[in-house]
Amino acid sequence: MSRESKAAFVKELISFGLVGGVGLVVDIVVFNALRTTILSPSVHGGPLIAKFISTALAIGFNWLGNRFWTYRDRRRSNILREGIEFVVVSAAGMMIALGCLWVSHYVLGYTSLLADNIATNVVGLALGTAFRFALYRWWVFGTARSTAASRLTSTAASTRLPKERV
Repeated sequence: MSRESKAAFVKELISFGLVGGVGLVVDIVVFNALRTTILSPSVHGGPLIAKFISTALAIGFNWLGNRFWTYRDRRRSNILREGIEFVVVSAAGMMIALGCLWVSHYVLGYTSLLADNIATNVVGLALGTAFRFALYRWWVFGTARSTAASRLTSTAASTRLPKERV
C-alpha cells in the first residue's frame, strides 16, 4: 500500500468515524429517551423497539453523511440502488446491536438502563461498526463498483445505434 493510499484510507476512516459519532449521539439520545419513557421495560419488547427506532434514525443520518462527505467521490448515480444497499448493510449492523441487547436483556437478565446501553451501544456498536465499515467501503461505495458504473454509463452514452435508412 502506497503512502498516498494509506493517507486516503486514514482520512476515510476518520470521516467515517466522525459521521458515525454524530449518528451514535442520535442513536443514544433517542434510545434513552424512548427507553426511559414510552418504551420502558414494562412495555413488552420496549427496549428492542426503542433500539430499532433510534438506529433507524441514525441510519438515515449516516447515509447522508457518508454519501455526501465520507464517500462523496465514490457515490453512484443510481441513488436508489446505493440507498437500498446502504440500508441492507445498516440493517445487518443493526441486527448485531439488537442481538447483543436481546442476549443481555432477555437471556442473561441484565435489565438495567446501564446494562442495556453497554450491550447495545458498546458491544453491539463495536461489532456492528467494524461490519458496516467493511461493507460500505467494499460494497456500497466500493471503488470498483463506482468505476464500473461510470464506465457503463459512458459506454452506453457513446454507443448509439445507427439510424435505419428507408
